[in-house]
Amino acid sequence: MDPKARKAALRSISYGLYVLTVKSGEQISGATVTWLSQASFEPPMIMVGLNRKSGTYRAVKESGRFAVNIVGKSQKEIAEAFFRETEVDDRKINGFGFKTATTGAPILSAVPAWFECEVDRWLEGSDHDICIAKVINAGRQSDEEPLPLKETGWNYGG
Repeated sequence: MDPKARKAALRSISYGLYVLTVKSGEQISGATVTWLSQASFEPPMIMVGLNRKSGTYRAVKESGRFAVNIVGKSQKEIAEAFFRETEVDDRKINGFGFKTATTGAPILSAVPAWFECEVDRWLEGSDHDICIAKVINAGRQSDEEPLPLKETGWNYGG
């Protein structure tokens, strides 16, 4: 297989940008994720690929619950802020205000939409595992359209 062709083909998959947040015990963690998709209508379920080396992965494994924050078209800076270690200060996570709902995971105040999940099962991968989770709560905060990964000039695939 031609590695350049493989990379180009896999980078052609359309991805969104999401910030996955979790509270495990007293620790709050968050990470930008792209490998996420709805997996079932009834019950509503999603699947998300999480890097096995990340603190967010470990926190989701421990807590079994998390939130997904949908990044809006004008909010590239939110996604960028979660490429680094999580910092929590005065009801802000990585500089952005948040609230909590059912899971206790941070829900970013500025994002257009969010949903909360409970882990149903895991599928082992190699560098990423796939988490399949039930959507247990959701909200819409604005009508802003989601930001596709391709519009940022970034890529995460291949």
